[in-house]
Amino acid sequence: MTTLKPLTNRNEWWEATKTAVCGLAIAAGFHTFVAEVRYIPSESMTPTLQVGDRIVIEKLSYRFRAPQRGDIVVFSATPELRSQNLKNDLIKRVIGLPGDTIRVQSGKLFLNSKRITEPYLQESPNYNYGPTVVPPNQYFVLGDNRNHSYDSHLWGFLPQQNLIGHAAFRFSPLESAGLLAKLLDQPPIHGSIFFGLATSQGFFDHRKGQIR
Repeated sequence: MTTLKPLTNRNEWWEATKTAVCGLAIAAGFHTFVAEVRYIPSESMTPTLQVGDRIVIEKLSYRFRAPQRGDIVVFSATPELRSQNLKNDLIKRVIGLPGDTIRVQSGKLFLNSKRITEPYLQESPNYNYGPTVVPPNQYFVLGDNRNHSYDSHLWGFLPQQNLIGHAAFRFSPLESAGLLAKLLDQPPIHGSIFFGLATSQGFFDHRKGQIR
């Protein structure tokens, strides 16, 4: 008959250590490859995201599909931003895909010559832009607080390799908790296998989990 031997103090310490290390490795892998939590400390994305909102950034789906118009994407600073000594991550809404023609005129957004309705905006943009064609493997991204967003209309396009993930879920405050709905009125595109989205603008501070 097989019997279980009691653990010695040394074995208990070793088993506890292995359990802790495995737990930390799993947590680190989940954070790196699957999802992480971020915090909104500024009004740069109002009214979609408010100061104090806490959101989940999902990282896995972009390994299997490209971003879609309307996605909230989190990305590392582009070469242009780094040249301005801006090195933290940002979060924006995808407006234009590779090959799209973007134009902003008289407070209205035009995508491939079609006027786009944007119900999520804080206010209409007070600038004109384009028309400009989005280059291959890059994206045109804007913040919802359009006149207070440092985004593609100022620093250029987002390279695909800079993408980290997308904002999928708001869990705090509780009264606003839920999936972040995709609201961009757009021409038909390939279907999504994951969550629909909405966006903000800001810089992410790795030390505090904040989007600035």
